[in-house]
Amino acid sequence: MRLRFLKFAAIAVVAVAVFSFVVMSLWNWILPSVTGWHAITYWQALGLLILSKILFGGFRGGPGWHWRRRMFERWEKMTPEEREKFREGMRGRCGHRTSDPESLQHPV
Repeated sequence: MRLRFLKFAAIAVVAVAVFSFVVMSLWNWILPSVTGWHAITYWQALGLLILSKILFGGFRGGPGWHWRRRMFERWEKMTPEEREKFREGMRGRCGHRTSDPESLQHPV
């Protein structure tokens, strides 16, 4: 278990380092000549990655997409009576909500 965690942590550190280097290289190759912006350092590229993670919630859509997809699949399989029961349960927990789950579009 401990070895598995250490292996995962090492792979994650290497992946972040490589990805930061790629961002720095692409930025320094494209943006200074196209826009006139300054070149950035490795640490600035890492900071941009962290900022994008904070602002946009990740690079693959994050865990929210998986939850929404599962919820949508469950919703599609429910009968109208089960849907109404679910709505009533959610109203009791979350208060009255004006948006209808059927109006939500299925994430691609």
